Amino acid sequence: MSPQAAANPFDLTGHAALVTGGNSGIGLGMARALVQAGASVAVWGTNEEKNAKALGELQALGSQGTVAAFKCDVGDEEQVESVFAQTLGALGRVDSCFANAGIGGGAPSFHEFTLDGWRRVTRVNLDGVFLTFRAAVRHMVERGTGGSLAVTSSLSAIEGARANQAYASCKGGVISMVKGLAVEYARHGIRANAILPGWIDTPMTAGVLAWDRFRDKVLPRIPFRRWGEPGDFGGIAVYLASDASRYHTGDTIVIDGGYGIF
Repeated sequence: MSPQAAANPFDLTGHAALVTGGNSGIGLGMARALVQAGASVAVWGTNEEKNAKALGELQALGSQGTVAAFKCDVGDEEQVESVFAQTLGALGRVDSCFANAGIGGGAPSFHEFTLDGWRRVTRVNLDGVFLTFRAAVRHMVERGTGGSLAVTSSLSAIEGARANQAYASCKGGVISMVKGLAVEYARHGIRANAILPGWIDTPMTAGVLAWDRFRDKVLPRIPFRRWGEPGDFGGIAVYLASDASRYHTGDTIVIDGGYGIF
């Protein structure tokens, strides 16, 4: 660890981070905090208008590092490989990779799931994490300087998710993925962890959080008595990217305002 890192382990000056799904919601909350901590940051998203807006927001934070945004469908192998190369061109390297991109998608009931509907979700939420992490790990091993992998999982991975088993299966699968990565790549100085959000106010959850019956039943079960916000994930992103977490790997970190224990 450098003397500067020892003095302030959360200083990310000179650090380069990739955040998939970083143009809104939790991913953008992470990206903002990483930029504010001094990191160069690249965000990936499929919506070019949202990418441009996020890029403008991040640039306005005044970081001395590089900020970039790229269009990428993480479920497409060729796109991931190509855009990861573009990311390296922009940032020079990737020290931490936050596999945050994800989509929702359930069915009226489990037995009414179609295979196409199931695969639509797993393509992004499971295959997309695999493709993203594979590119990142290959780069980190080749560089030989270690790195940090973090995936956005969900409480649905460890709780029953009625009519939402495709999403929950992916979110459970990525926990197993990072545990395997943590064991396999520790000798390369690469750590891997999963973040499990609870009910967070994002574009993906906007519909259900606005539903009166849902709000009246669920909000009282959150000890903080509020929905989570994207900014609530900035601290964990900086921590997992920084030297402060250099011995922290293979973990599942729940950020839910106490919902899961109440």
